Amino acid sequence: MESGLFYIVIALSISVVLNLVLKKMGISQIIGYIATGTIMMYSFDLQHAADSHTLELIGEFGIVFLMFTIGLEISLPKLNTMKEDVFINGNLQMGMTSIVGFVVAHYGFMLDYQASIIIALAFSLSSTAVVLSHLKASKEIYTPYGQKATGILIFQDIAVIPIILLIGFFATDEGNVQDIIIHTTLSAVVLVGILLIVGKRVMTYLLHFSASSDVDELFMGSILLLVMGASFMAHEAGFTYSLGAFIVGMLIAETKYHAKVESDISPFKDVLLGTFFITVGMKIDLAYLFSHTLLIISLLVAIILVKSIIIFMIIRFRNNSATALKSALSLAQVGEFSFAVFALAASSHLMEHDLIGLLILIIAGSMIITPFIISNVNSISTKIFHKEEVANDFSNVAKHHNYAIVCGYSIVGKMVAKRLKEQGLEYIIIDNSLKHVKEGLAANEEIFFGDLSRQSIAKSLHIENSASVIITLDNPEKRALICDAVLKTFPRANIVVKINSDEEREKLAHFDLRAVVDGKREVANILVEQTVSCKL
Repeated sequence: MESGLFYIVIALSISVVLNLVLKKMGISQIIGYIATGTIMMYSFDLQHAADSHTLELIGEFGIVFLMFTIGLEISLPKLNTMKEDVFINGNLQMGMTSIVGFVVAHYGFMLDYQASIIIALAFSLSSTAVVLSHLKASKEIYTPYGQKATGILIFQDIAVIPIILLIGFFATDEGNVQDIIIHTTLSAVVLVGILLIVGKRVMTYLLHFSASSDVDELFMGSILLLVMGASFMAHEAGFTYSLGAFIVGMLIAETKYHAKVESDISPFKDVLLGTFFITVGMKIDLAYLFSHTLLIISLLVAIILVKSIIIFMIIRFRNNSATALKSALSLAQVGEFSFAVFALAASSHLMEHDLIGLLILIIAGSMIITPFIISNVNSISTKIFHKEEVANDFSNVAKHHNYAIVCGYSIVGKMVAKRLKEQGLEYIIIDNSLKHVKEGLAANEEIFFGDLSRQSIAKSLHIENSASVIITLDNPEKRALICDAVLKTFPRANIVVKINSDEEREKLAHFDLRAVVDGKREVANILVEQTVSCKL
């Protein structure tokens, strides 16, 4: 009965049954995995395994592979466009949250200076595992709020190392903050330099030769070598394992292998991520929870509220209220790396055992309720902001037949709508930008607020009754997601897509599209035609 295999079989059985039931109820499988961990711990008296370093390491590699797949979606050029989200928003979020947290802990709860700083920094972190897994699965990682949330999470992942070093400084009373900053900066420069200069060449050769061998096992082995090798290098440099995996993912995103790599690595990511959430469930002390329920709930609500307000104010400064609110709600929880922060603080005798137990329950509680919050951020945002101004009632769409669906109401979308109106053709417009929707409503257009890359929206627009779907967006990834959602909803849909290059055409080659219009090519053709007609 002490066999590790026995516990694995039981854990798999419990998680499968629970997740099947939760799936029917529309509840995230994350809850099922956390519940599995708690059930296993109390059913088989596994309290000693809750703090197992080996188990935590296995679970952490679920986050490693998650960050790797996120890196596959964010190439270096794209990361360059996210500078504001990563470095400005991330810095402001962690800085402001930490200041408020320190004031409350030190002056409100009378905790000592060091414990207050550690708690403030730990609570400024959000959950990469919960948030990014949802954003990726729901494809909302491409939305404005998804990009904001991803950028802040990337910064938080980088910031974990200074926090760990600071705890070491508190424990030994050696060095100073300046040394921590210098050490972190030098480590980051060396790590990124090695991965970008040396690692990129090695990676390119390795993927090329393993792919050309036509041996799937060799290609899979090469991917695992790259991910785990980069993770090990990042850890040795003092950073989190997941940071190295994220960088390698960004490098592979610039190659032709990124789609195959993502599909091959997905099973590893899902299994290991499930293991991570099981370890979270094993940290829940039910006896302490029942005896301090009111205190835990009060602190949990207060933390989520304060973080939401701070993040909302930061994002709202440069974005609309809806994007700011969705970003705030998605990042309001306390993240999994806080477990590591408090574990190190406990081993260094910087915080009391009872206090650590309370904080762990708050973290676990925030991660449990987050799937419920983040799954409903769109409906919450719509109800709070501009409900009377945003057209999100699709009930009237059913009355239309042989109509065009114009996706996007930016410059090209407005021109398309104008031409359709001149031709006397029936059409509706959909856009996920509140600004564009308000412009359309002001122009008396029949426009709806929604994201057509979600199948639920595609079904609401009754694609099967439309004559065509005209996609005018500039984002190549978003166009591909919309094509996928529309064709899954109605495989015979007539899709007309605007592109800007042959590379973008190749990305859509596997879709059955009615027409792909290259804007630059069409302009060139018109220019030549006009020149020839003038010459004649």
